Amino acid sequence: MTTEELLTSIIAGLQELKAKKIVIINLQEICSECDYFVICEGNSSTHTSSIALGAKNFVLKNTKTKPFSVDGEDNGIWIAMDYGEIIVHVFQQEAREFYDIEHLWGDAKLTEIQDID
Repeated sequence: MTTEELLTSIIAGLQELKAKKIVIINLQEICSECDYFVICEGNSSTHTSSIALGAKNFVLKNTKTKPFSVDGEDNGIWIAMDYGEIIVHVFQQEAREFYDIEHLWGDAKLTEIQDID
């Protein structure tokens, strides 16, 4: 499985659970720790928890890949899933605005994914 195939599956899993404002940050040229950050948001802790769990199950079913670790599931404000070359961040809107991860990586290429309603 390539990193791009894993990325495609992660995005599809997030979209299936109605994640909003999905952004892919391409870190391949500027970071040796991982290739991509995927950032999205949900409306509440219940929604973010559902997005993270559902996306994790979607990716496992379709690619047989599990995250190395998942943090933040207990409060649902900011859930991070580590797939090695891809780190997925599922935020509540207020936390996403506060941490503003997209702008910490100003040199990286950002790709916004259209919301599915």
